[in-house]
Amino acid sequence: MFDRFEQTATVLRDAQIVTPEGITGGALAVEEGRIAGLTQARDGQSLDRAFLIPGIVDVHTDHVERHTHPRVGVIWKSLPALLAHDAVVVSGGTTTVFDSLSVGASMQKQERRELLEPLAATIVDAVARNLFRADHLLHLRCEISDPATPALVDATIDMPITRLMSVMDHTPGDRQSPDVDKWFWHMIRDMEVDEAEGRRMMTELFDRSKAHGASVRAHCVAAAARAGVPLMSHDDATAAHVDQAKAEGCGISEFPTTRVAAERAREVGLTIVAGAPNYLRGGSQSGNVAVAELLSHGLVDVLASDYVPRSPLDAAFAIAADPALPYDLPAAIGLATRAPAELAGLNDRGVIQEGTRADLVAVRLESGQPVVQAVWREGRGVF
Repeated sequence: MFDRFEQTATVLRDAQIVTPEGITGGALAVEEGRIAGLTQARDGQSLDRAFLIPGIVDVHTDHVERHTHPRVGVIWKSLPALLAHDAVVVSGGTTTVFDSLSVGASMQKQERRELLEPLAATIVDAVARNLFRADHLLHLRCEISDPATPALVDATIDMPITRLMSVMDHTPGDRQSPDVDKWFWHMIRDMEVDEAEGRRMMTELFDRSKAHGASVRAHCVAAAARAGVPLMSHDDATAAHVDQAKAEGCGISEFPTTRVAAERAREVGLTIVAGAPNYLRGGSQSGNVAVAELLSHGLVDVLASDYVPRSPLDAAFAIAADPALPYDLPAAIGLATRAPAELAGLNDRGVIQEGTRADLVAVRLESGQPVVQAVWREGRGVF
């Protein structure tokens, strides 16, 4: 697949190499897809003083749906959709991506139920055929308001690419969308349905959530435990949400919507995942807690792209440049590389050190904007 990208890194020189210990000038040697260490070699590929960072590890992106569902009512063929998604992902410096596929549906995109298994199977096949530039893994985003979710979980939890699961409830009035009226009008505009149909669908959603939410969540929690898949609790809004997650065995609070929830997550030892778009936009699109506020109080461990694939890269450099935040560039880059790799148990990547995978990104700053110059995955140029 990648014949035109077969330039394999051996020495990358004239770089500003970002390691956990700091930024060092010089050259990096690569052997058989792994980092061999810093070197004084004068040959090799010059990066002309660009920053050399680890490849980003993105544990949550639902961007794939921008390609599988390009318009309301339009479903695109799985493989070309995934290839388009992959190209966008790697162009933003992401070398490991967790495709966050919806398991079940709340109110919109009911076709997600039928698409999950064939889409996941296409990812498995494309990985086997080396069709992707990035390394693709699967994050199951389980909608607990849907009684169809347990069967879908059972069909996908044991796939070799399934490495993360989150339990979520997008029923309004709690968690992500406390303002039911605001959520309703946004949703019917997005779905292109009239008010009467929207009211009918919302009532059905409330009924399903009340009838099935607890049992579906319990099924998902048990499936993750059986498969040994790390479990996330999504959109925690209260200390009680976090306490429930902790009791269920969740190790991760993903996108807490309030500072209270994030503080409780820190108290009970949960890893906190925050959305990079929230930081870059200056706040939440749903009116929830700003990631900048969480960062300023040490309440963020991991940055994820959520819905904008290159946002972890942009956010990491912006956070390092933000005088209101206590992060230098190595620490900020670690939020998008080392920390998410550790969260997912991928201890072979996410950091520039001897023996780790040579998943690397060369980045230049142009008037403060990070611009990706080149990307290597296991030492092989893919962008």
